[in-house]
Formats: sequence, structure tokens, C-alpha cells
Amino acid sequence: MGGRQRFIDEDQKRELLQRMEAGENVSKLADEVGISRQRLYEWRDHLRLYGDLKSRRRGRPARSTAGLDGAAQLQNSADLPTPQEKALTKARRRIRELEQKVGQQQLDLDFFREALRHFEEDQRRSSAPGETGSSKSSKR
Repeated sequence: MGGRQRFIDEDQKRELLQRMEAGENVSKLADEVGISRQRLYEWRDHLRLYGDLKSRRRGRPARSTAGLDGAAQLQNSADLPTPQEKALTKARRRIRELEQKVGQQQLDLDFFREALRHFEEDQRRSSAPGETGSSKSSKR
């Protein structure tokens, strides 16, 4: 991960999301900047929900020295996921499941196409004139 950047500013995020919405491959975009595909989807969802792409700090919030007063309790309640965020998480999980199924189906389809190609080649070889003795004798 030598040449990959660690901080992506809001303008760069918007550009990536525009490219994503324009139909560019999400995996390639993520690899290009050294992030996960999931991060791009999170940015897109955050932009749709809140209208901005400002980074949120991850991890445990700093402990208040004054104890849990009313403001700190309000802050802790704001850290709980909203029903919209829960729905988005559930939707992302379902999307991942469906992407895995589609990927498996593509592998199956590729396998059967290859098998069909081999079968058709064998059929052409066996029915080609001059290949078998019976086809030569029937022409005479």
C-alpha cells in the first residue's frame, strides 16, 4: 500500500462518488485510492442522508472529565444509530449477500457455457463429412 493516500478530502470524495454514479467500476475506484468498496458506499449514503461528506471520527468517544452530565448524556444518545442508519446497514448486508450470489451464478454460467462449447465442438467433429466410415459410404 506504498503509494496510496490515507486522507481523502471532501472534494476528492465527491469526485469519486460522481465517477461511481456515472457507472465506473466501484472495485476499481476503491483500489485506485486504496480504500474499500464499502467506504465508497458509506460516503454515498452519508451524502444522501446528511448532504455533506465531513469525516466522522471513528472509535470510542473521548471520556468526559466532568462525569456524565446532561450534555454528555445527550452526546452519548446521539452516538446511537438512527433507524435510517440501521436500515442502511441492513440494506448493505443484503447487497453484499446478493453480490455474492450473482458472483456464484456468473461462475456457474461460465462453467456451463464452456461445457456447452466443448459439447458443440464434439458434435461438429463427429458429424463432419469424411470423419466416419458411414458418411463416406452414404455419399457414393
